[in-house]
Amino acid sequence: MRAHQGSGARHAVGMVALGFTLALIAPAGGGAAPMPDSFAPLVERVKPAVVTIATTELQPSSDEDTVPQPPSGPHGSPLEKFFNDRLHRHRPQPAQRLTALGSGFIIDPAGIVVTNDHVVANGTDIRVTLHDGKTLPATLIGRDEQTDLAVLKIEAGHPLHAVAFGDSSTAKVGDWVIAVGNPFGLGGTVTAGVISARERDIHAGPADDYLQIDAAINQGNSGGPTFNLEGQVIGINTAIFSPNGGSVGIGFAIPANLAKPVIAQLRAAGRVTRGWLGVQIQAVTPELADALGLERAQGALVSDVIAKSPAAAAGIQVGDVILAQSGKPVGELRELTGAVAGSPIGSRVMLGIARDGKSVELPVTIAELKEDEPAPRPVAKEAPPPSGASGLRLSALSPSLRRRFGIPGEVQGVLVIGVAETSAAAELGLQPGDIVERVNGRKVGAPKDVAAAIAAAGKGGRKAVALLVNRQGQKEFVALPVANG
Repeated sequence: MRAHQGSGARHAVGMVALGFTLALIAPAGGGAAPMPDSFAPLVERVKPAVVTIATTELQPSSDEDTVPQPPSGPHGSPLEKFFNDRLHRHRPQPAQRLTALGSGFIIDPAGIVVTNDHVVANGTDIRVTLHDGKTLPATLIGRDEQTDLAVLKIEAGHPLHAVAFGDSSTAKVGDWVIAVGNPFGLGGTVTAGVISARERDIHAGPADDYLQIDAAINQGNSGGPTFNLEGQVIGINTAIFSPNGGSVGIGFAIPANLAKPVIAQLRAAGRVTRGWLGVQIQAVTPELADALGLERAQGALVSDVIAKSPAAAAGIQVGDVILAQSGKPVGELRELTGAVAGSPIGSRVMLGIARDGKSVELPVTIAELKEDEPAPRPVAKEAPPPSGASGLRLSALSPSLRRRFGIPGEVQGVLVIGVAETSAAAELGLQPGDIVERVNGRKVGAPKDVAAAIAAAGKGGRKAVALLVNRQGQKEFVALPVANG
């Protein structure tokens, strides 16, 4: 996200994009390093590589069509002045040029600068201010919205001070960090803290794997590096959690190991090439694991397979649970999405799948993710605990019901026409108009099919059944408790 100079930052998913920053992370390697007497030697080494980034954005003029029109009435009426004043306040405004600020850091003496994508995404003019106060125009080499990274090039006429990436996998919770950045336009600000957590998912995208730090970072810190005590960049600050727009000690940085291959591709080609499988996946909750007959909650549950995709060609089916990729276990969704995205185009990977209580291995040839192809859409919603009867009223899909709920003819299943307010179905978020396409992997076409599947699951000792729910084209499995029928 972007914080405009003199204005608050935009909010998204409860997060505030910083706009500029630098955060330094603690030492890599064995045990935790002791707190130094002073961070001054470290700051002196890395601060010259930290830059301020300013972009100019043109805000369009207001449209005359949006100006309210006065009601008709006699000239000289008491309300005439009121409406004329109102029209004056709403006159079309000319286009305005706004300045947004951010942070960045130099990774190559030749003038290669790394920052966040949201710092420069909408800018028409990008300028970089160096540590010595000199301001230079910057050229955008490439940007990647998915990881929120961008690479710039500046020409200084001489080698610049640069910093190097470290190994973020060795950074531990509790390691010291310092942040050097440009919060609220106050360039060269230094703060210190520790790594508070690793592998944070803030629901910003399929590549979420953030370092959480408590070094104070604010609006304007976005794009700055996170250093360890050895002066290596192990993260790039990108967002904060904040109820008021300011720092409350919860910041998030993109790990260096995730950023390095993206930055390398941006430098080489100006864009990022990613592998594509062609499935929609969701997390396997304990309730879904029970419904699917899995020993434990793990892997990626396939809720949809895109036609003519690598997954479809390989025979992957809705209801499959992907448990391994090229021999590596898939514990969380991002482990699969990250592995597929990073696979070379045309490479062949082996997926280990649980299907109807059996283990299946399928070879899949990875294709390139195109801009018009949907990226993986992980759904990680946790199911609530069971509470009472299912609470569903179901109906077969008749032509009149299809017209009433706007359901296309190719969609098959059983229609939800009612949900009891205090039922388990209501807690799961089911609502009239939803289509139940499958129950425990089997297609259903009538309410009796659903009832039979629920009864069979209860007799088999299952605590829940897995319903594949289609809501306006978006599909997701939910675990419906069957304890009370």
